[in-house]
Amino acid sequence: MNYIVFDLEWNQSNTGKEKEIKEVPFEIIEIGALKLNEEFEIIGEFNRLIKPQIYREMHHITKKLIHLRIEQLQGEKLFKEVAEEFLSWCGSDFMFCTWGPLDLTELQRNMRYYKIPPLSDRPFKFYDIQKLFSIAFEDKKSRRTLEYAIDFLDIKKDIPFHRAFSDACYTAKVLTCIEMWVFKNISFDVFSLPKSKKEEVFEIFDNYAKYISREFDSKQDILEDREIMSTKCYLCRKNIKRKIKWFSPNGKHYYSIGLCNNHGYVKAKVRIRKAENEKLYAVKTIKLIPESEMVEIKEKKERTKKNISKE
Repeated sequence: MNYIVFDLEWNQSNTGKEKEIKEVPFEIIEIGALKLNEEFEIIGEFNRLIKPQIYREMHHITKKLIHLRIEQLQGEKLFKEVAEEFLSWCGSDFMFCTWGPLDLTELQRNMRYYKIPPLSDRPFKFYDIQKLFSIAFEDKKSRRTLEYAIDFLDIKKDIPFHRAFSDACYTAKVLTCIEMWVFKNISFDVFSLPKSKKEEVFEIFDNYAKYISREFDSKQDILEDREIMSTKCYLCRKNIKRKIKWFSPNGKHYYSIGLCNNHGYVKAKVRIRKAENEKLYAVKTIKLIPESEMVEIKEKKERTKKNISKE
């Protein structure tokens, strides 16, 4: 399997003269990528500019960041042709690697707009190098800029940032500094969600499990779904006694605690998110926690109840 480390640059509506296209708020104008083999050696490069078709004025921030004038893109190929070349160049057995999840989202939005077949009809795995950097070197939660990571790892800055190919190169350099055990922490792209219960995602990691649901029409439908709102130990997959019933401090995140006789306290967290088609889906994480964290969540529930009663 190969690793496709890629980065995009995009343009957007600059003024009221060019209204934003809801389906494509960001129009891709550059794709840069490196292909690495299983030993993380570079075996291929891809670097293309793209002629814009939607936003024909360069946004002032984009122009400042990437130092490109719209006139410089007029002789380039259109997105559809470049995207098809890029996907063909990727091959058939590979994993995308990006700095954060946004590039994959915008690539697929642009592809959908130009009627290019989707990357997948359901969630697929990729490596979020920004997240892996945090797991490998920091607190697992912070999300740093690419330049911060380059400085942190004392990697030589010999090409400018904020161009697709150079940022792909820097991302690949960070990738090669990460130990292999960290790569167990895959991410899932959810541009295309499961269409049925059978396609839903359930993945077990070192110290937690993740579940990605199919689409629902309403939040109430999600909250009434047995699988989503069940409390199970992700290790033995058995129903467990609920110690703290589901509650939400904000209407978006829902928490519950159960007690497994074999493994201890199990925290379940459900986040309700909006899909690309405006429907809703749930991301549920399940992890073992110490008793001290159970007590903290119990106190959080009590505070939530008091705040609701005041209203």
